[in-house]
Amino acid sequence: MPGRRRFRIYIKFSIWVNFSFGTIFLMKQLLQACALACAVIASTAAMAAEEFAYDVVIRNGRLLDGLGNPWVRASIAIKDGRIARIGRCEGRGRREIDARERYVSPGWIDLMDQSGEVLQRNGLAENKLLQGVTTAIAGEGGTPVPAAEIDAYFRGLETSGISLNFGSYYSSAQARVAVMGDGAGAPTMAQLEKMKELVATAMRAGAVGIATALIYPPDSFQSTQDLVELAKVAAQHNGIYASHMRDESAALLSAIGESIQIGEQAGIQVEVFHFKGAYQPGWGELVPQAIALIDGARVRGVNIGADMYLYAAGGTGLDITVPNWVWERGIEQGLKQLRSPRVRERLKRELQGGSQPGWSNLVHASGGWDHVVLANAFDEHYDQYRYKSLEYIGKQLGRDPADVAWDILLKAAPKNRAMALFFMMSEGDIETALKAPWMAIGSDAGAAERLGEMDAIGLPHPRAYGNFPRLLAEYVRKRKVVTLEDAVRKLTSLPATRMRLFDRGALREGLWADLTIFDFDRIQDNATYENPVAVPTGVDYVLVNGQIVVDEGKHTGAKPGKVLRGSGFSLTP
Repeated sequence: MPGRRRFRIYIKFSIWVNFSFGTIFLMKQLLQACALACAVIASTAAMAAEEFAYDVVIRNGRLLDGLGNPWVRASIAIKDGRIARIGRCEGRGRREIDARERYVSPGWIDLMDQSGEVLQRNGLAENKLLQGVTTAIAGEGGTPVPAAEIDAYFRGLETSGISLNFGSYYSSAQARVAVMGDGAGAPTMAQLEKMKELVATAMRAGAVGIATALIYPPDSFQSTQDLVELAKVAAQHNGIYASHMRDESAALLSAIGESIQIGEQAGIQVEVFHFKGAYQPGWGELVPQAIALIDGARVRGVNIGADMYLYAAGGTGLDITVPNWVWERGIEQGLKQLRSPRVRERLKRELQGGSQPGWSNLVHASGGWDHVVLANAFDEHYDQYRYKSLEYIGKQLGRDPADVAWDILLKAAPKNRAMALFFMMSEGDIETALKAPWMAIGSDAGAAERLGEMDAIGLPHPRAYGNFPRLLAEYVRKRKVVTLEDAVRKLTSLPATRMRLFDRGALREGLWADLTIFDFDRIQDNATYENPVAVPTGVDYVLVNGQIVVDEGKHTGAKPGKVLRGSGFSLTP
């Protein structure tokens, strides 16, 4: 019995030993396998990290830094939306772009955009991006929503997505109409205080400043002192005062003087929208005088600049051909007056007499109805005469061109605004203005809801599809009015500085990667007055916040744009 017991103990001990050593062996095997797997994973991750050090690398390009310096050949590496490295880039990008024999510049900035409303319906802004534009600042007519809804409006754009960066002014007229309607008259002190409260609300929501369109009613009913008071509020929030001035024609110098006065008395930065000398009798004289006036203001410390588009024709509604007194009781009453033959006879006499205080006569400034061209009647009958002068249309119909213009206006209103092209500027004045060091570029055009259609404001003007490539194709390459380096500065660091976008507008490590890659030999604005929706060529790649939005000349559908709120942004009082 004892022997059997010892035998059983021995057997159990042997089984235990074998099991234990087997378990240890298996555990070692498992540990070794885990270690090997971890090493493989780590090695794979390291290889992946080594393989793709950056999101995008642009190689062999001619880099224009946006500050006016001559180009240098270098590479740009982008990671997490920003420029990570400039120079020699050893690491690889998930996407590599060979920019050989092409120029790489900061993304172009449209300093006077009209896309505030359409971006809510379609954020692609294809006609903008295909021109190389990565940032647009809108708001000549204000935001498409009241002051209290601006924050929600901006958040809505961020949620639905936009392909470019976007900021907007709030309009002083928005505040005025909200408080006292669209008629003429001076506000009471109480009304002015309510307007100031609305401006403050807009600034806290992220508006970049306040804008005016003083050539149009009801903006034109605002006094200089009213605007000073509203501008002071914007200035308290580090905002900007921007203006489509009261007059860009015979009284151009007076209008610039008013803008300077507002800047001085309110202590605010001033931007002049679409600078021009829109007065045929003053070609060659008014623009140099206006530039000297702004230069003088800058010398004494007024922070004033301007933007311009690069076409001899302006574009606006046919309502501008009606003296502003017609609209003093509001739009509805004004349209009724315009149907009166007696009123029309008076208007025709006033058209012959030139501009009036408070009204810029663009028919007279253009040299007559022969230089006013129908752009969009919003009516099938009249649109058969699109791109014909009102003088021509009047002869075809056997009617006075003024009556034709006002009939077209009435048929479109109030749902639509009939549009016309006013050939008011000279190419010589455009070249003179472009040389001013403080002159940036703005299109005064909106994004098209669908590519190949006119912009969303209903004005078929070539500036909506060609303004930015035109600067390089026409005024640098062909006419040599400005250098390539300075032209790019006017598209990038100059507007970025004016709008306080200090993290954009230049090629510097750490800045947001808004980039435009173009072929200088091929870049061309193809839009004309006869075909205003032709897309440009030569803009090959556009990146917004590090993502490729235009790839080999085609929009990718990406929407990496950001809402650029003003520096007064604060949702707390």
